[in-house]
Amino acid sequence: MRKQKGFSLIELLIVVAIILIIAAIAIPNLLRARIAANESSAVASIRTLNTAQISYNSAYPTVGFAAGLANLAGTTCTPPTSAGACLIDTQLASGTKSGYTFSMVGSGGTPASSYTAIASALTPNQTGVRYFCSFADAVVRYSAAAISTCDTTVQPLQ
Repeated sequence: MRKQKGFSLIELLIVVAIILIIAAIAIPNLLRARIAANESSAVASIRTLNTAQISYNSAYPTVGFAAGLANLAGTTCTPPTSAGACLIDTQLASGTKSGYTFSMVGSGGTPASSYTAIASALTPNQTGVRYFCSFADAVVRYSAAAISTCDTTVQPLQ
């Protein structure tokens, strides 16, 4: 009889089972890492919006804070105007970035004396588990529940 070479069915099943166990352990960790990265990006974007609003308010004191994301963005920056100040990138100005949606509203009359920036997860529990916001005091705040308005009752990020 010839000696047969190769793996038996049992050996192959054991290898497949080990691979599946490793995948079952690794995939949730990868998803949590992606959520953490998305949340970190959302916080950085809120900080960028705070900085842009302060710059906008300094550059256009008769207008105050920008009324929306479009006012902080712009495609024609020669020269920048209060309608398109070119302070944020077009990705953030579109309102969607890294699994979060961003909205901004200026308020308080003319000149606008306040603003509210809110970051909400596109798909809660998949792209992010926390919601972030900020207003004219430039402190980033977060909540586990959806945020419709941002004020001092929302917990500051530390």
